[in-house]
Amino acid sequence: MASKYAQGIYLIKNPEKYLGNKRPYYRSSWENSFMRFCDNNPSVIGWASEAVHIPYRNPFTNKNTIYVPDFLIVYIDKAGQKHAELIEVKPRKEIAMENAKSYRDQLMVALNYCKWEAAKAWAKMNNMNFRVVTENEIFHNGKSR
Repeated sequence: MASKYAQGIYLIKNPEKYLGNKRPYYRSSWENSFMRFCDNNPSVIGWASEAVHIPYRNPFTNKNTIYVPDFLIVYIDKAGQKHAELIEVKPRKEIAMENAKSYRDQLMVALNYCKWEAAKAWAKMNNMNFRVVTENEIFHNGKSR
């Protein structure tokens, strides 16, 4: 069965910025847009797709497993300071219960919360931030940033 989402290998335009060990694979048009942003934005000095593996306990199976955030980015802010962040790209309906319209979305919110708590702790131990980016941050007035 074919996926209803855009998927494929992203063709890197600025390979000197790519920090990953494997070719970046996008699983949605939103991830593809974020890859283009990282690749083309001069403030982003390095990025990788699915490069970090973080252990966490799945609340539904009660088993230890691995969470792989979508992106690791390194950028320079307006003040010239260097930052590193883990980024997860998710639809709004999967980030908070008030946005979850279906039971499936509610389960995803609960699972994501556990993953993201582990990611926040991992990022803090590695002097980084963890952030979830939704369609609101990726798209502005219907256009990719």
